[in-house]
Parts: sequence; C-alpha cells; structure tokens
Amino acid sequence: MRALLTVILLTWLSVFAHAAEPNIIELDHHHQSINPLTHSLMVPAQGITNLAQLKSVNENHWQDPSKINQKKIDDLNIWLTFSLRSNSRHRNLILSLNNPSIDELEIIHLINGYQLKKTLLGDRLRFDQRPIISNHFLYPISLNQGDLHTFYIRLKTSGYTHIPLTLDDANHVIYTQGESSFLHGIQLGVLMAISLFTLFIALLTRSFSYFYYSGYVICLTLLMATVTGFAYRYLWPDWPTAQSMIVPLVSPLGIAFAALFTEKVLLLKYQSIPMLRTCRYIAVGSLSLLLISPFIAFPLLLKINFVAVLSVCLVLMGIGLIQAYRKNRLARLYVIAWTCTLVGASISSLMFLDLIQLDIYAHTPMMVGLSCEVVFMAAVLGIRYNEERKTKLKIQEEALKQADRARQAKEEALRLENESNEKLEQMVQERTWELEVTLRELNEANQKLKEQSTIDSLTGVKNREAFDKRLQAEGRISRRQQTPISVLMLDIDKFKDINDRFGHLAGDEALRMIGSVLKQNLKRPSDLVSRYGGEEFAIILPNTDIEGAAKVAETIRQAVFALTIEWEETAIPLTISIGVSSEIIRDDSHTRTIVEQADKALYRAKNEGRNRVCRSLPTDSAQQSAI
Repeated sequence: MRALLTVILLTWLSVFAHAAEPNIIELDHHHQSINPLTHSLMVPAQGITNLAQLKSVNENHWQDPSKINQKKIDDLNIWLTFSLRSNSRHRNLILSLNNPSIDELEIIHLINGYQLKKTLLGDRLRFDQRPIISNHFLYPISLNQGDLHTFYIRLKTSGYTHIPLTLDDANHVIYTQGESSFLHGIQLGVLMAISLFTLFIALLTRSFSYFYYSGYVICLTLLMATVTGFAYRYLWPDWPTAQSMIVPLVSPLGIAFAALFTEKVLLLKYQSIPMLRTCRYIAVGSLSLLLISPFIAFPLLLKINFVAVLSVCLVLMGIGLIQAYRKNRLARLYVIAWTCTLVGASISSLMFLDLIQLDIYAHTPMMVGLSCEVVFMAAVLGIRYNEERKTKLKIQEEALKQADRARQAKEEALRLENESNEKLEQMVQERTWELEVTLRELNEANQKLKEQSTIDSLTGVKNREAFDKRLQAEGRISRRQQTPISVLMLDIDKFKDINDRFGHLAGDEALRMIGSVLKQNLKRPSDLVSRYGGEEFAIILPNTDIEGAAKVAETIRQAVFALTIEWEETAIPLTISIGVSSEIIRDDSHTRTIVEQADKALYRAKNEGRNRVCRSLPTDSAQQSAI
C-alpha cells in the first residue's frame, strides 16, 4: 500500500513539474547559436514571486513570447521558461541578453528538477554584481551530457523592450562581445576626442560656436555610451540610478546645444532674424522638457524625446536648406550633416514607435547618423575657423601696414619740423604773423571747397555724391540698431515740357524753387535732400517707417502743388510724383535695393497719373531678393 502511494505521488509531482515545460532544446556536438525566445514559453509576472507559484501556473496560461520581442518603448514584466539538454560531451555556454537597458533580470536555474541557483541582473544593481563583466547581461552555463537544464527568467523593464535573448558557445560569445566593444569604443573615442578638442578651442578662443558644438558632442557621447553600456561600466558602476536618468536628461540638453550651435555657425543674427528666433525657441523648449522630465513616465518620456529629436532635425534641416539656397557656403555642409542625423533618427524613431521592423538594434541607425553628422559638423567648424583666422590675419596685416605708414609719416613730419625750426629761429617774429594769416586763409578756402563739393550749385541742396555717402552711413546705423530707414525719390512732372515751352532758364528756376521747398519741409537735422540727377531729387529719412515717410512725402507734394511760378507773366504749373520705400537694412547691398524700390514706386506714380505718392510694394522687395 505504501509503495502504491509513493508511485502515485511521484507520478503527480512529475506531471505538475512538467505542466508548463516547453519543448526541450537538444544540443549536439555541432556549434550553433540558438535564440531561446523561439523555444520558450511566456506568462505575465503579476502575482508570481517564487518558483512554487510559477510551477503552479496552468499550462494554458503559458504562450508564445515572440510578440514581446519587438523594438518598441513600453513597460514589460513577464516570466520566460525553456529547457535544454546536451547529447554530446561537456560544453560551456553563455546565455546572452544584449540590451544594456533592462531594469531587472532574475534567472532561476534548475538541473534535473533541482534548483541550482538564482541570479539577479539588471541596471538597477551595481555593475560588479554581474557574473560576467560585460556591457550586456551574460549568464554562464556548464552542460554535462544527459543533464536537463531548466530556466525560469523574469524580465522587468520600463523603456526599450527589445529582448535579444540568445544561447551560444562561451568562446564565440566572448569573441563577439569583444569585437562589438572594440567597435563601439572606437566610435566613442572619436566622439570624445572631437568634443574635448572643440572644448579646448572654445576655452582658448572664447567662441560660443565651439562651446555649443562641444556641448552637443559631449551630450551625444554620453547618450551613445549609455545605450551601449559603456557609461554604466566605466563612469557610474556604483550608481545604478544614473543609468535610467541620463537619457531623458541628455537628449533635451543636446537638442538645445544643437539649436544654439546652428544659430552661431550659420550667422543667423545677420542672415535671418526669424530663423534666429526659431533656434532660440527650440533651445528654450528643450530646456523646459528637461525641467519637467522627472514628472513624466519613463516610456512616455522616451517617446517624447524621440519625437522631439525628429521634429528638431526637420526644422534645423529646413533652416540649413534655406541658407544653402541663399548661397551660404557653410550651410551646404551643414545640410549634409543634418541629413545623416535625420535619416538615422527617422529610422530609429520609426523602429522605437514600432512602425517598421529591422533586424538591428533600434538605436543603431541614430548612432551611425549622429557619428557621420559630428564629422561633417567638425568640418563646418574647421572651415569657419579657417575663414576667421584668414580674416584676422588680413586685419593684422592691414594694421601693421597702417602702423608702418603712420611711423614713416611721423618721421617725415619730425624731419620737416626740425628743418623748419632751424629756419624759423632766425625770423620767428617776422614770419609768425604771415603764417597765421596764410593758415587762416587756407582753412577758410578748404572749408569752402569742402562745402561746395557736396552742394548742387543750381538748387542749393546736397548733390548725388553726398547722397550716396549719407545713405551708406545711415544704412549701417539701421542694420546695427535694427531701425527702419526711408528713401523718397521725387521727379518733376512734365519737366521737359517746361524746358521746351519756357526755356531752360525757366526750368532752372523751377528746380531752384522746388529745392527750396524740399529743404523747408524737412524738420530734422538728420534728414537729407539731394539732387539725384536732372529733374530728380532724393530724400533720406533715418529712423522713419513707411507710414511716417508717406506723410512727409504727401506734405512735400502738397507744398509743391501750392507753389506758384510766373515766368514772363505766365504761370507755370508744377507738380511732382514721389516714390517711397522703407526697410531695415540687412547688409551694404541692401541700401541699393531700397533706392531701386523707391525708384520703382516713383515710376508707378508716374504711370498712375502723376502728382501723387506711391509706396513700394512687397513684390518689389521679393523681386530684388530673387535677383
């Protein structure tokens, strides 16, 4: 009776122990790499805390785990189980989980139904607690012929849920891991060398461009070192919390550095104020994301970061393309660099969001793209630094030439002064008065000549040369202070008819009277009226927008219209047409553009019936930009 009960009990325990046992992996003497996920079963881990509870799970609850082996961002908490048996000689194998971001990994190892040991792994534990020192999670297995090894593995993580769980020969795994670590080490070493080099240049030259780029590359290096496991192994092996904090902290900071670097390297302050503001908005938004990161769930935060990276890449790519179209030479290399990042980030983001499936790690395309981008960005900085160095050398050479000329002039002046002193000592009293009179007369003559050279002799207003010099000077003030400058182009209506009917003397009188009216209607000392040529006049109104310039133009038109000229007892009617243009000057060539816009507005006033004021149209500005 006792023997019968013993048999029944052993049979029941055998059935209970193998109720959830998957197909056994049979290993022969041939070398082969096995994916245990395809030979295992899965069950959710909620409520299961020990081996007894795990074995009591009904076999219908176990299922195929292939659906969780996807490259996406989510929360994962499951148990896996599989068994293996060696039909050949003794073998040493390694169970590998090549995802350094797994939070918790619990392995329960049984041999022939008896528990051998329980091992805890994961980036929530100190690095030195791993059974094999590696960036990935490795578990050694020693197989003897005929032994049945059963594994229960608990996977719990929040973030990247890809579970590349493989079983391979120990020597092959060590070789593969070493080769992978070597390649990643070269990549990280290059990035670190570039970041330290640019940081050194930034400290040496005090250049914000190099500082922002160095910060950007350092963030990329930390990000890559974290996702490959190098950072946890060498930087903070005793601080597991840093492994989960670094990605959401470094990503927004890297975006901010990239936006600020774009602003500086493409000189957006001088090229486009809207693009400059866009880059600064991106930097502020990234830093805001950094501040709110501790309050967002980790999987959601990772998705937000990937979407932010992809969006910022598109925006910065657009800025680079526009600047490249505008003949910005540095923008071309910049576009190539961001193309690499955009392609890599796009592929990785789509893989993380589970929209495409590729047989590679999801972060690999982004890492490759970022590495290429760093190289091209370094080339951009190199070109920029070379151009700045040439400019500085040119300025230094010119300064040395000017200093040499000043020295020669000073020596010549001293020589002449000594010679003059020797002569003047003999007749100082006699010649002093004559010299003073002569100097006074020369000074008065020079002042008169200087004044006459800038005045139109017929009308008494400034001439074309004075207009051109003043326009260039006021244009630079407008660009520096970001204030508008307005130009008025005036033309006497039907002036040829006045000359033909009343003679050129009458025409000269009309020009003189109109010049007088123009001077009387300009109230500010900084305003300038000049004779532009023939019957045309031009007026510069600094710090005046289009509305103010139009009011001044209308006042002048009415004053001329009210003007009465009689010539040989015949009244000569006078009207003028005025074109108005107003802009904030961007560069020296823009001053010529604003004159051309005012001239087009003048011709439009002529064509629309004369005796009127016309403002420049946006199409005039667009046409000039296209030219």
